[in-house]
Amino acid sequence: MLTEDNLQWLLGANTPTIRYLTLQRLLKQPAEEPEVQALLESIVNSGPVPSILNEQTETGNWAGERSYYTPKYTSTHWSMLLLAELCADKSDRRLIRGAAFMLQDTREEAHEHVEQGRHGLECFWGNLLRYELHCGMVDDVRLSKVVEILAINGPDADWRCKYNDERPCAWGAARALWGLAALPENRRDPNVQGAIQNGIKFLLEDHDLLDNDYPTPEDGKVHSLWSRLNFPLFYQADILFVLRVLGDLGVLKHPGAEPALAWLESKRGENGRWRGASPFRRRTWKALGGPEERDRWISLQALLILGG
Repeated sequence: MLTEDNLQWLLGANTPTIRYLTLQRLLKQPAEEPEVQALLESIVNSGPVPSILNEQTETGNWAGERSYYTPKYTSTHWSMLLLAELCADKSDRRLIRGAAFMLQDTREEAHEHVEQGRHGLECFWGNLLRYELHCGMVDDVRLSKVVEILAINGPDADWRCKYNDERPCAWGAARALWGLAALPENRRDPNVQGAIQNGIKFLLEDHDLLDNDYPTPEDGKVHSLWSRLNFPLFYQADILFVLRVLGDLGVLKHPGAEPALAWLESKRGENGRWRGASPFRRRTWKALGGPEERDRWISLQALLILGG
């Protein structure tokens, strides 16, 4: 249960996005409310969003990068991913410029991926789809190949990836669903709908979220991130992230999600808050804040999943 003390704790966040999501999604205040609108302005003008965007070049990529993928986690791909998480203004010309840069720079790669029937790296393409849709690029013809990769190539290959020794990858499936979940309902053709159902079955029916009995490399070790509460994550996934994705898809009532929901509730402290981890904090934008801000992010996400 969300107490008044914890509500004020969330609303006391330095990050405007946390305050905005608390009002708009947790308290369900209408978007047109003056306080909600004021927080949207704050996201644009203060906190991590302007700090990240200030490092963008005129061509749409980020200064000092070796490629759109490196260094992790401050180059263009990762910065765009974070900006979408932070609810950056999708009409901001800089955000649109970054989205256009990524679509153009990956256009040939996406085309070859489809035409040659490649599989794997669904984590990358799912993230790309997510932030492109956040930026309003749903009608850009270049995005159709990305959707095709996720809706056809991924499921057809049972979510296998070379970076998981050609075994099916839970991270890839979760990130693919995260991207596909952002597609408007009227853009979900039978292939997309089938991929979503296939991914849900893989994550919740073929395997177990708590046991994490998904295929792993030869050493068989479960990645340490899986059962921690992490923010931010990038191409990775954990139980909390999968529950966020299932919430976006409206399937948290699936029987396979119930043990994970109970597990998440059990992680709530006596003060009604959750403690989190930020495993990549030294490698990404410092403006995201320190441990208390991280705990606010985790607590907000847990409350949204559990319904308060």
